[in-house]
Amino acid sequence: MSDPAQAPKQGDEGGPAAWLVFDPAMLDGLADVRPGDRVIVLTWLDRAERDVLQVHPRDDPSNPLRGVFSTRSASRPNPIGLHEVEVVEIDGTRVKVLHLEAVDGTPVLDLKPVLRR
Repeated sequence: MSDPAQAPKQGDEGGPAAWLVFDPAMLDGLADVRPGDRVIVLTWLDRAERDVLQVHPRDDPSNPLRGVFSTRSASRPNPIGLHEVEVVEIDGTRVKVLHLEAVDGTPVLDLKPVLRR
């Protein structure tokens, strides 16, 4: 999906499965990631507006304006995306995940395991 307007607002709202593609130099870092794992993907929302401090949640003008730091809007001064996803397949430097609310080509900064206590 390449159009931000058509991307789901949250990962569990119908986003298609997505492949995360890593540089081959990162292959050793994927060594213990397995299908079924839940991980947090940190992304750089490179197409987001960076000068927006108030938004209508869910891009719906009928919702009252809120400060961007109290929302999950992609538009923010430092557009870092935080996505909890499920790993479903690994193919070399590619990791297939479910529930990612990002558009094609969004840079991946990091993966971190979800810790459950």
